[in-house]
Amino acid sequence: MTPILEIKELYKSFGGLLALNDISFNINRGEIIGLVGPNGAGKTTLFNCVAGIERPTEGQILFANRGRTISISGKKPEAVTALGIARTFQNIRLFDNLTVVDNVKIGRHCRTRSLFFGAVIRNKFQRAEEKAITESANQFLEFAGLKGRGEEIASSMPYGDQRRLEIARALATEPCLLMLDEPAAGMNPQESRDLMGLIHRIRDKGITVLLIEHDMKVVMGVCERVVVINHGEWLAEGKPQDVQNNPKVIEAYLGTGAAGAA
Repeated sequence: MTPILEIKELYKSFGGLLALNDISFNINRGEIIGLVGPNGAGKTTLFNCVAGIERPTEGQILFANRGRTISISGKKPEAVTALGIARTFQNIRLFDNLTVVDNVKIGRHCRTRSLFFGAVIRNKFQRAEEKAITESANQFLEFAGLKGRGEEIASSMPYGDQRRLEIARALATEPCLLMLDEPAAGMNPQESRDLMGLIHRIRDKGITVLLIEHDMKVVMGVCERVVVINHGEWLAEGKPQDVQNNPKVIEAYLGTGAAGAA
């Protein structure tokens, strides 16, 4: 398997708090991998380091795309997105007062070629590109199960649909690695099953998926491999069934209720 992302001896400290302590693992191209652990384990901090929101204190993050491997440690979020990494957030971050299709179009604009001057005068090229962006955005909405919902206001949608909308917006950036931060949070059982189908379809399009998730049914249903961290440290790694039955993992979750929920 060819790694698309390599996390090497990653550290992240906030003052005297060491949020990530010597984390190392690889994500293989075309894989669906889960990152699990109790609350406060450092999962979202790791996501933020990969996405460029946080700068690692030490270590390397290597990303392979278009035939080359580069270090993305410390790169700005817009540069990471342009390279082919997209993410969603634990707390949904939509433009609530915009339409559903406009939310997706915002994600799509990172792949446009129109310059500021063209946007101001709305020349022929800019108008054609804007039309293509709208058509593409509607295709991503259909893929995410939101066909025909483009003119709704984002804040008016049910919570599960807002989750899917955020995924559609991330897909509009054309990532080769998609990072999902607790995508099943707040979903009912049917929405969670639909989400698992969507994640499989995303992988079928050739997109590698890394997800943080506390719903073990989702983890067991979609992940081929799971990495467990606890107190900012690597704890275990392997197939979901093996990790779920790992004594170290069970011990780490005793009293937290997370042993049965990832």
